Amino acid sequence: MGKPNQKINPERQRARFTKEFKVEAVRLLELGQKPAAQLALELGIARNQLYKWQAQLQKSGASHAFRGPGRKPLDEQSEVGRLKRELKQVTEERDALKKVATYFAKELP
Repeated sequence: MGKPNQKINPERQRARFTKEFKVEAVRLLELGQKPAAQLALELGIARNQLYKWQAQLQKSGASHAFRGPGRKPLDEQSEVGRLKRELKQVTEERDALKKVATYFAKELP
């Protein structure tokens, strides 16, 4: 059977945790003194969230992990790359508009 229909509460907001909280939660997980399920229950989070935080911390290192919501550039190089992609798109749009304008200009008497 399928899941029962759940009404979505538009006023409910996603829980936000500080970087310090996440780092400490991962530290406690890695100590191994308590099972992950028990630790997650005590912290008020999902067990799989602990593992996600652990993987992110191991992948990015303590200084780059948990940078906040959204996609923030990690450094200037990624910002330059984003700007180059945006410039390419705008240039292509401009060139297409020039071709269309030329086409319609030829049809006018």
